[in-house]
Amino acid sequence: MDDVSLSIAAGEFIAVCGPSGCGKTTLLLTLGALQRPDAGRLSIAGREPYAMSAGQRAAFRGSHIGFVFQQYFLLPYLSVLDNVRTPSLVGSVSDNQSKAARDDVAIATELIESLGLADRIDHLPAQLSSGQCQRVALARAMFNQPSLLLADEPTGNLDPAASDIVLESMGQFTAGGGVVVMVTHDAGAAAAAHRRLDMRAGRLTSESQPESQPESQPVS
Repeated sequence: MDDVSLSIAAGEFIAVCGPSGCGKTTLLLTLGALQRPDAGRLSIAGREPYAMSAGQRAAFRGSHIGFVFQQYFLLPYLSVLDNVRTPSLVGSVSDNQSKAARDDVAIATELIESLGLADRIDHLPAQLSSGQCQRVALARAMFNQPSLLLADEPTGNLDPAASDIVLESMGQFTAGGGVVVMVTHDAGAAAAAHRRLDMRAGRLTSESQPESQPESQPVS
C-alpha cells in the first residue's frame, strides 16, 4: 500500500473495491493486525496492535476482530454449533468480563438463530448450502462480539438471496456500533455499504460518501 490514510467511525460499513492485485487484501491483513505495515500506525478502539507483543496482539485480535472469508473455512467434522463456538476453544473469549460470564453455547445458539439457521444447528458443513455455510462463518466471526469485522469477498460464492441475508446481517452488526470493512468485486454488495473506497495500485483513489456519517470516535 502506498500512503493510505483511512479513518472509520464506529457504526460504519465500508466497502473496498478494485482490481485483483491492487492491495485490497493487504489492507484487510493490516487492519486485522496480521501484517505489519512498512510505515505508519494502526489504531483500533484507541489501541495500537502493532505496538503490542505478538502474544498481546493475538489476544487483542481474538477479542476485537472478526474475520469472514470467501471460502468459509468451516471445520468439516464439527456441527454448526461447534463451528460457531470454535473461538472459545482456542483461547480467552474476551477481556470483557460480561462476555466471559455468559455461556458460549448460549451465545452461539443466539447467533445461529438470528441468522435463520436454528434448524441446522446440529448439521455438518457438508449438509449445508453455500449461503448457509457463509452464515455460519459470519456467526463464528461475530461470536466474540468484536468491534471490527473484516470480510473478504463474503458474497463471492453466493446467490442473490443468500448474499442479501449476509449483507443484511453485517448491516445489523454496524447498527449495534460495530465496524465492517468488506473487500468485494460485487457492485451490488458494495451498494449495501455506507461508504465505498476504490483502490488502484495500492492507493485509495476515490471515495463515495454516504449522506450522513455516524457520529463516533474513529476506530482505525
